[in-house]
Amino acid sequence: MNPIRLFADLLHLFSILILLLKLWTVRNCGGISLKSQELYALVYLCRYLDLFWNFSSFYLVIMKIIFLASSFAIVYLMRKPFKNSYDKEHDSFRVLFLIVPCALLSLVWNLKFETFEVLWAFSIFLESVAIIPQLFLLQRTGEVENINSDYIFCLGAYRALYLINWVWRYYSNENAKAQWLPWTAGIVQTAVYCDFFYYYVKSKYYGKKMTLPK
Repeated sequence: MNPIRLFADLLHLFSILILLLKLWTVRNCGGISLKSQELYALVYLCRYLDLFWNFSSFYLVIMKIIFLASSFAIVYLMRKPFKNSYDKEHDSFRVLFLIVPCALLSLVWNLKFETFEVLWAFSIFLESVAIIPQLFLLQRTGEVENINSDYIFCLGAYRALYLINWVWRYYSNENAKAQWLPWTAGIVQTAVYCDFFYYYVKSKYYGKKMTLPK
């Protein structure tokens, strides 16, 4: 495994750790979109179904278990222990506008028209837009807590690093093939974060609390 992908995976794990620590220490889920978290749980559920029959490496098995367990743990914490602090009013993005197009796209653009491959393609497409309800919530409220902004930044930065990793692998391996499906989804996902990245870096540079235009 090259260091770029390893660092990207560590950033992804760190983003999850930030969110879990926020939920457990602050004891509330203010500013966090339950809809985005449920979309991520759906993403990992569809993508890692092969956990039961595809053992490619111990590292990947551990990562898959962590992502599955943590995503459902976050959803549980938001729906049960900390549900009173959940901002349902502002977390109002209609996720069907994301799920349905991704499902239809996965039926026509996949690596192979088989159940798991279609579900894998669906998970790739859905992950690229799963953060939108979270960004929608933050835009409606305006201000962003530091710990929430750090979580979203790490989540977006991990995918941006994956893009660099794909480019590096493609040009460093003469046998590598173009993978347009994940590449396209990765570019879309990184583009979705661009506006957030701008305001995040700006807030850190000036040492101020992050705000988003409403």
